[in-house]
Amino acid sequence: MRKVLPLALAGLFALSACQLADHDDPAGTARSLNTMTALPLHAYLPDPASDGAKAISRAQWILGKQCMVRLGFAGFAVLDTKSLESTYPVRRGTLVGEDMPGDDSPYGVVDPDLASEHGYHNRRTDASAQPQEWPADQYAALTGFGGSHFAHGHRVPEGGCLGQATRKLYGPPPEATKVNGLKMSGTYAPALELWYESHEKASKDPAWKKADRAWSDCMKKKGFHYSDPDKASLDSDWFGHEKPSDKEKETASADARCKLDTGYVPAVHALETRAQKSVIGRNKKRLDALLAADERATRNARTVIGHAS
Repeated sequence: MRKVLPLALAGLFALSACQLADHDDPAGTARSLNTMTALPLHAYLPDPASDGAKAISRAQWILGKQCMVRLGFAGFAVLDTKSLESTYPVRRGTLVGEDMPGDDSPYGVVDPDLASEHGYHNRRTDASAQPQEWPADQYAALTGFGGSHFAHGHRVPEGGCLGQATRKLYGPPPEATKVNGLKMSGTYAPALELWYESHEKASKDPAWKKADRAWSDCMKKKGFHYSDPDKASLDSDWFGHEKPSDKEKETASADARCKLDTGYVPAVHALETRAQKSVIGRNKKRLDALLAADERATRNARTVIGHAS
């Protein structure tokens, strides 16, 4: 028998989800809420598929190409930057991690049938950003990571040629910040910092802990012992394999089924939505500056593209 949403969370869910999905369709509700776009802070992150983002990517490579030529990489003079749009550089021989479990959703697997087929390996091929391999010296000059700070006797700009291009389009970046102990810089670092901050706050809420316990109790009845969904999806047994094992598939399918049976996704989504709205309210000026910077970068990018045409 399907369990109903805990009473303590029903009001929150009604406010955040009633317009997104039918209450009589737990699978539909979970799918609609289990996306990054369903959370308020997503509005302050770039959409890689937008025309503006594509223009910025193209302009970054145009400026990056010019910089690489100045650094003495003569072959870049004839480089077709159109072939590089929507790519990001990786050092030649780097493993991109296609065998890593995970997906692009905030709350993990919610489709039992899909989970029984793919387990926790649900990463989608993102056509908006693909890795592009470069030799070590070119990678260092493009990104500023690894290798020498000089190329052919010329000093590599901070962040490499692509970092310099980004600054030309966006202007000076915000101060670097720490997210989960990692130093993070760049235009959208403040939004990611606030996302992490609000998630940490929401996940410590007693109602979130209650949702974890309900999910965990459901899993125990199916023979799986995890305290919360993250512990299940990040089980070390799932790493290092291109294809999921039968055990992983069974665990993931049970995970998804328990999320549906306990109303897990709408419960935690309501809490995270509330936490994100709170940080947005306290940091509105800071976040609006991100949107303004993105609009400025798009205008600058189109100017760069026009001059290069």
